[in-house]
Amino acid sequence: MKPRNFKLRHWLAALPLSFALHAGLHAETVARYGISMADIPLTTGQPDRGAGAYQFTGHTLYDPLIAWEANVGNRPGKLVPGLATEWKADPKDNKKWRFTLRKGVKFHDGSEFTADAVVWNLDKVLAEKSPQFDAKQSAQVRPRIPSIASYRKVGPYEVEITTKDVDALFPYQLPWFLVSSPAQWEKLGKDWNKVASQPSGTGPFKLDKLVPRERADLVKNAAYWDKSRLPKTDRIVLLPIPDAMTRANALLNGQVDIIETPPPDVLPQLKAGGFKLVQNVTPHVWPYHFSTYPGSPWTDIRVRKAANLAIDRDAVVKLMSGLATPAKGQVDATSPWFGKPGFKIGYDLAAARALMAQAGYGPSKPLKAKVIIAQGGTGQMLSLPMNEFVQQSLAEIGIEVTFEVVELENLYRHWRAGAKADINAGKGITAINLGYVTADPFYAITRFTDSHYVAPNGVNWGGYNNPKVDAALEKIRTTFDSKTQDGLLAFVHQSMVDDAQMLWVVHDVNPHALSPKVKEFIQAQHWFQDLTTIRM
Repeated sequence: MKPRNFKLRHWLAALPLSFALHAGLHAETVARYGISMADIPLTTGQPDRGAGAYQFTGHTLYDPLIAWEANVGNRPGKLVPGLATEWKADPKDNKKWRFTLRKGVKFHDGSEFTADAVVWNLDKVLAEKSPQFDAKQSAQVRPRIPSIASYRKVGPYEVEITTKDVDALFPYQLPWFLVSSPAQWEKLGKDWNKVASQPSGTGPFKLDKLVPRERADLVKNAAYWDKSRLPKTDRIVLLPIPDAMTRANALLNGQVDIIETPPPDVLPQLKAGGFKLVQNVTPHVWPYHFSTYPGSPWTDIRVRKAANLAIDRDAVVKLMSGLATPAKGQVDATSPWFGKPGFKIGYDLAAARALMAQAGYGPSKPLKAKVIIAQGGTGQMLSLPMNEFVQQSLAEIGIEVTFEVVELENLYRHWRAGAKADINAGKGITAINLGYVTADPFYAITRFTDSHYVAPNGVNWGGYNNPKVDAALEKIRTTFDSKTQDGLLAFVHQSMVDDAQMLWVVHDVNPHALSPKVKEFIQAQHWFQDLTTIRM
C-alpha cells in the first residue's frame, strides 16, 4: 500500500504545475474534482458505480431522451425534455409511448442523432443478440428501465416504446438511459474497449483524456445543442480519491478545487481556511435492505422493527457533524408520499429488546446476521464509521452483525443479483447497505416494493411481497392523475414502514467542499448534479 500512496501523493503534487502550464498556453479555466470513487466510471454510455456516477461520465458526455432538471438548487427539479422534445402515452393503448426527437443534434464525432440511433442504443443494452450489445452497459441500465417490452422507429425523428404493462410512471425511468454514437462504435472497429477512451455522445462535455484509476479530462462542447447548459468551465478533471481524508488534504493543499463527501472532523479546518461547504436537501437515504426469503434472520417483522428502534439517529447525525438528517422511512416526512405509518421509527432500546425477546432472542441467544457493505464511494457517506456505529447499536439488543466489505461496483453486483442469488445467499449475506436515490416515485418506492421487480427482473432485492401493495401499485401504473398517484404512493410507503422493509438510518445532504477558486456551483436537490454549473 505504501508505494501506491506515495505515487498518489507524488502525482497530486505535480497537478498544480501541470495545469498552470496548460492554462498559460490555452487560457483555459480548469476545475479539478476529487471524487470519492476508486476508479473513473464507465465512459462508453452507461456509467457503472451507481447513481452518483451519472454526474461524472453520464450526463456530462451523454444525454437521455427525458432529462432531469439538475441545474437548479432552490427547489426540487422535474422531468424536462432531453433528446426527446415531447412524449405521451397513446390514448388508445397506454402501453405505447410516442417520443418526438430533437432535430439538429450532433454527436461529438459529427454524426447525426436520429431515431435509428435511439433504437440502436436500446438494442445495445436490451437485445443480447444485437452486434452492438454490451454486457457491461446492459448490467448498469437494464434494472433501471424494467418496464420496456419493445420499441421501434416510427419516423426519422420519432420512436415508439411499448411497456410490459400500462405504466404511468415510465418516464421517470428514462433519465437513466443515455444515447451514444453508433457511428463512433463502427469507426472504432465495433470495439467498446476502444470507445471507452474515445467516446461520442451528444452531451455538454467531450472526453479529452482517460487514464483508468487516475483521471478523466472532460472538455467543453462549445457546439452543445442546449445553450442553457453550456459548461461554465473549459475543462473538468475528475480525480478518483476514494479515501475521505486524502480528498480533504488534496483540497487543503490546493491540488484539487472541489471534493465530495468531506470527512466531518475536517470541516472546522476547511471553514477556517476559507473553503466553502455546500449542501442541499437531498432525496437520498442510507438504509440496510433486508432479505425476507426463508432462512433469513430478518423474516420476523419483530426483529426488523427492533433493529429500527435500536439506532440513535441523532448520534449518527452528530457523527457526521450535522451532515445528515434522521430517517423515519424511505422518504422524508415532508414528502407527499410519506403517508401515516403506524410504526414510528425512533430510538427506543427498551422496546427493541422487548421485541427481540418476543422473537426468541436475548443475551444468551443472539441473532446473527451478515451484511454486505461498501468500503466507500459516492452515495455511501462515511461507510465504515457509520456501519460500525450500526453494528455496535444492534449488538446492544442482541443482534450480532458481521460485514463483508467490498468495493462499490462489487456491491452493485450483489445488489442487482438479489438476495436469493448464490452470490448473496450462498455466502450467508442477508442484508445489503446501499444508499438509494428517492427523488421520484419509481426510484424511491415502486422499484423496491413491486413483486414483479424481484431480482433479476428489477431491484426488489429482498423479495418484498405484499398483495395490498401490489394492488396499489397496479392502480398507480394505470392512473395518470398526479394527486391520485400521490395518495396511492403514500399508502405504499406507509406499508413499507409498517412492514419494516428496511432499516432506515439517515438521509444524506450530499456535502461538497469548494476552494475559493470556485465561484459558482449549483447543487441540485437530487443525486444527479450538473457539472456545467461549475464556474472558476
